[in-house]
Formats: sequence, C-alpha cells, structure tokens
Amino acid sequence: MKKIFYTGLLTSLIAFQASAQDVVIKKVEVDGLQRVEKATVLSYLNLKKNARVTQDDLDASFNQLYNTGLFSDINFDTSESNVLKISVKENPIIGKRAFDGNDKIDDKILEGEVQLGPRSVYDKAKVQQDVQRILDVYRKTGRYTVSVEPKIIERDENRVDLIYEIDEGSAAKIDKINFLGNTHYSNSDLQDEIMSKESRWYRIFGSAENYDAEKMDYDKELLRRFYTNRGYADFDVKSAVAELSEDQKSFILTFVLDEGPRYKIQDVSVRSELNGVDTKSLYKDLEIAEGDWYNAEDIEKTVTAMTERLGKKGFPFVDIYPELTRDTENNKINVEFVVREGDRMFVDRINITGNDRTMDEVIRREFRLDEGDAFNVSKLRDSRRNLENLNYFSKVDLQTRPTGMNKADIDVNVEEKSTGYFNVGIGYSTTNGALLRTGVTETNFRGKGQEVGFNIGLSERTKDYDISFTEPYFLGRRLSAGVDLFMQDQDYEEEASYDTRTIGGRTRFGWNYTDDFYHLARYSLSTNKIKNVKSYASEFVKAEEGSATTSAVGQTFIYDKRDNAINTKEGYYLSFGHDIAGLGGDTKYNRFDAKAYNFNTFFDYYTLKIFATGGYIAGYGGEKVRMSDRYYLGGQNMRGFEFAGISARDRRTRDALGGNWMVYSGAEVTFPIGLDELGVKGRTFWDVGTIGKPDHYDSQKIEYSSKLRQSVGFGFDWMSPMGKIDIDFGFPIAKTKYDETEVFRLNFGTSL
Repeated sequence: MKKIFYTGLLTSLIAFQASAQDVVIKKVEVDGLQRVEKATVLSYLNLKKNARVTQDDLDASFNQLYNTGLFSDINFDTSESNVLKISVKENPIIGKRAFDGNDKIDDKILEGEVQLGPRSVYDKAKVQQDVQRILDVYRKTGRYTVSVEPKIIERDENRVDLIYEIDEGSAAKIDKINFLGNTHYSNSDLQDEIMSKESRWYRIFGSAENYDAEKMDYDKELLRRFYTNRGYADFDVKSAVAELSEDQKSFILTFVLDEGPRYKIQDVSVRSELNGVDTKSLYKDLEIAEGDWYNAEDIEKTVTAMTERLGKKGFPFVDIYPELTRDTENNKINVEFVVREGDRMFVDRINITGNDRTMDEVIRREFRLDEGDAFNVSKLRDSRRNLENLNYFSKVDLQTRPTGMNKADIDVNVEEKSTGYFNVGIGYSTTNGALLRTGVTETNFRGKGQEVGFNIGLSERTKDYDISFTEPYFLGRRLSAGVDLFMQDQDYEEEASYDTRTIGGRTRFGWNYTDDFYHLARYSLSTNKIKNVKSYASEFVKAEEGSATTSAVGQTFIYDKRDNAINTKEGYYLSFGHDIAGLGGDTKYNRFDAKAYNFNTFFDYYTLKIFATGGYIAGYGGEKVRMSDRYYLGGQNMRGFEFAGISARDRRTRDALGGNWMVYSGAEVTFPIGLDELGVKGRTFWDVGTIGKPDHYDSQKIEYSSKLRQSVGFGFDWMSPMGKIDIDFGFPIAKTKYDETEVFRLNFGTSL
C-alpha cells in the first residue's frame, strides 16, 4: 500500500512518504470549501486523471494551490488507494479595512499603497507586505519610530474587518548637515542650495527638516548643478551618508564633496559629422564665450537652441554632444559642440501620474516635447528642469519606454508637495519703527499653476495691504498676466509734515524673450491723497493737499544673468523702465528708471557688488510733478542719511520736497565673519548719490545742491527666521549743511 500525506499551515509544508513508489490518482475529493468552487481547486493541480503521479507532482500541486492565497490551511492525503483527499481552510474575506491613528498622513494616501482592500481575500503574507508599505510611506516623511499593528475583527460568514493600528511616533529631524571637501563655498552657502534643512524652531510649518532619502538624492543633484554652473566642471559628490541616532529621532547628514578646479572657457567651437549642416549659423546660439566661467546650464541651453535651429532646417534627428578638453595646469577648458545623427525615434504618448491636485495641462505646458515630435534628449532634460523649477513637486521622475517601431512613451511621475505658504514677520526699522508683516500665498491655486497672495504690513509709520493674482499662461501662451489691489498709508510727519494714503489697482503682463531677458508691461490706476497737513507745513506741501488720481501705463525690460537671485555670487542685472501718466486722471508725467548691478566673487568667499541706479521724472502739458511721485535719497538707498535726508528742502520749515531726478551708486563687499551657521555675513560699503531740483524750484524759498553726497560704512546681513535683516553703520564723508544724517540703520526686508 502506498501512503503519501501532506499538510500545510501558513507557509509551512511537511511531506511524509511511506513508500517512494509513485501513485495513480483516479479520484480527487475536496473538503472544506465555502466560497471557492471545486473546479477552481482542480485547475491549480498539476495532476492528470489515471496517470502516475510522482512526489514532485504532488509538491508542485500543493505549492500552486497554496500560492493562490485562497487558503490558510491545506491537507493532502493519499492513504486511500487511488484517491487524493484534499482538506482546505479558506482564508476569510475582508469586509471593512480601516486605518487608525494616522493623523499626519491621509487615508487616501495609505489606501493607494496597500494591496488588500474590502472584498479581497485575507492573506497574512500580504498583510505583512502592506504593513511594510505603510512603514515606507511614513519613513519617506521622516518618521522612523512609526509602528503598525494589523488587527482583525472576526465577523460571521467567514468575514473579517482589517484594522491597521498606527502609532506615528515623531518625525526624525535633521539635527546636523555636514559638508566635507568644500573650500570655495561655506556650509551656509551649500545649505541654502539643497532641500534638506537642519531642524530649527521656526520651521514648524514645513517638512524640509524631516529626513527623506529621496530628497537627499535630489540634494546631490542640486549640489552638482550649483557647482557645475559656477565653473567646477569636475565636481562630484563622493558620498552622501545619513546617520540615524540611537533613539531614532534625528539624523546627521554628511556630504563628501570633490570640488575640483574652477575652469574658464578658453575656446568654443562647433563641428558637424552630418552632411549639409551649416555650422556657422550655429554659432549664433552660443550661450558661452571665451573668458566666461564654465557653466553647465548655459551649455545645455546652447544644445537646446542648436537642436531647435537644426530641426527647423530639416534635421529633426540630431544629437549634439559637448566635448570638453581640460587644461588642468591653467584651469582652462575648451568646449566643442559635436553634431551627430541621433536615433530616429518619435514621442508616442506622454503619460502623467501622481498629480492628484495639479492639472495635466500645467505639467504638459512645461514640456519642450509634444506627442508626435522627434524624440530629443536635450529637450527632455529641459522639460524635467522646467517641472522642477515650478516648485510644485517634491519629486519629478521621467522615464522613456519604447512602445513600437521608432516610437516611445514618456512616463512622468510626480510627487506633489504643499504649495501654500503662510508667513509672519516681526522686526524693527529705524525708518518705520516696529513692524509686523503677515501674508498667505498659494502658488498652485486650484491646481492650475496660478498664484494668489494676500499680504499685510503694519508699522509705526506705514500700513499697507495688497491682494495679487497671477496667471502664468494667459490665453494658453507663455505670457504671464496678473492683477494687484493695494492700499498704503504713509506717515511723512517727520520729513515733510503730512501723511499720504494711496489706493489703487494694477494689471500686468510679462513674457520672456530668452531665459534671461524678459519684458514687463503694466497699467495702474490709483488715488493719492495728501492729508493731515500741519499748520506749520511748507507752502508747497499745503498747495498739494487733497486727492489726485493717476492713470499710468509702463513697461520694464530686464536682463538678469545672476547665478542666484537670493544669494548672488556672480553675474549682473540690468533693467530699464518707463512709465507715462496722463491717460485720464489728474497727473501727467514721464518717468524713466534704470538699474545696473554687477557681482564678482574673489578669494572664494568675498563678493563685490558694484551698482548704479538712476531715475528721472518730468511733467508735461503744463503739469508739475507731485511730491509723492518725486525721488528722495536716504535710508535704504544712500546709507548714512535719514530717509529723505537728501532732498531739496523748504528753507523755512525744513520739509523735504524731493527732486525730479536722482542718481545713486556705489560698491559693497560681502564676506563671512564666522557666523555662517546663523546666516550672518559682514559687509563694507561706499555709497555716492545726488538728487535733482523739484519743479517749483525757487532759490529764495528752497535749499538745493547738486553736490555729490558720499558715505562709507560697514554692516551685517542676517537671514533670520523672520526674513532678511540689514544692519548698517554709515558715516557721511560728503554732505551739505541741511542734509539729515543717520549713523545706524536697521531694516527688515529684502533688497537687490
């Protein structure tokens, strides 16, 4: 008699064999079925009726049946001749699945991660897999002390409710971020560039201080961009290590860097391996030139521009590769753009996932490739960069997947992050006294990429309120459009014995000619009221008491080649603006304003800023320029002098009357003072400026001098938790007897 007996419980399989001989199975009996059909069980058996069955056949049949996940217990019995008796215990059906204790992560996010749901078959192995998935979700948010306990509640008819009891624990914060190998940029400079931030009390509204492995990987890419855009073509992140503390509550991140030498461009050339390509025309697209610092972003821009030019000329399948030749002794680098034939591939479909809130259109419009276009690696890189620059996503993943003959899909997966910001700032300014600023901004309003903001600023001398709305793709084009509503009260009692209130609105448009050159246009309508004029005020002030309406159109051209708009090290900024008032309203004037800034960093940490600004305003049609529209120097523009300290003045009352033009220039050197960890830098400066006469200049009644005023001094920049704070000590070295001076100045806010 042959006897083979199998029993299975959970993941164990035990086989007992009394005889090594094969058996013939003529009949299969199945016991214990409730929902599952017998035919379903038989379909998983690797057995043929009336055929000899080996032990391997029974093993394979048992494993196939168990791997269905339908049963928690399976028993094979061949003790009865030619009969296989199968006893099973079915896994229960899940009636209700719920999450308990998850305050930090929404149910919908967890539901998208787990496999088992209502009406699915309960399987302990899959439950453990789902537990691991939930743990992974929490760990991505920096919560490493999280625990997940699956509980079941038995119901009738072999059903269970599955409850995941979650103890979220506390988020593992980043206690310290170390950089090793950085000699040209300070730790503070590099921390400004990455997404991960050290834990600080003022970051309670964000998640930047929570450790995230994927975010740390992206930080490596941000560091690479930072260095390669500043001349360090050989830069490399040798390692990036996150060490978890023993209590699992904090991390120490360490980035080991190899900066390499800083290269300047020695020669730029273009070579083609394709017949019929006119390389001379491609030189027009160069974003780099001899003598420039090596800049990987400008090289990518050049590749993109050349690719587009060749595409328009009938070469859709090209691959432009920048070949670099280094002269390490002199820190020079030659760049040769080589034009080669690319793969003949077309974009089939662009598939977007992960954007629960952001509309597909917002993502698609940032692509430099459309469905049906010839595939181009450079344009794909540009598309990724555009999506990352939106700052709507914590992760952007682009994958190319061939779908057929000469076709490929682009799979786009994004992870959205919070795009709403609430800010509160408190501070003190020697110009405006104690101040409070607060506001709410949403940069991806309704998932359409629109920006909405509401801000309030209150101080001892000013009150301002503004509401703004910006549509970045007006009429479906790369044209930004926006509207602002504002109201401002300003106290000029100390300077000119009056107050003003301005209420109005503005519509604006903006478009880019290139990535660096853009054009802004605007129309504003406002009412300015001069009020609370004192009895002892200047006759010129009294003459303007009351309200005036200004209807003005204007435009500004901006060319911005700075490496960073916040913490500038290299580059320059140019702007020219023109406004004309008089299309209705009470005021008529032409105004011109210009700015020029140049930044250079030397000895790695010392940044020299040279700047010049100027403005001119003139009335027309017999109208004079109102005091509220004139120029004043002092305070933030011209340190060492009080706000409006440089101005034409009433000889009797000393009230500041302003001027119809002004020039303000100077130089400033910013340097580290050993407080990089606190975001504090030192600076020394030299300011020079002068101001023009007002419209109603009368030398008998008004004091005025076109003499150049100058001041020197030192100060500090502090990137505080509440915003940028400037502290300056200015000492006038050239002034007039009636100028109002001020040695100490503290300002809360930002400036170029």
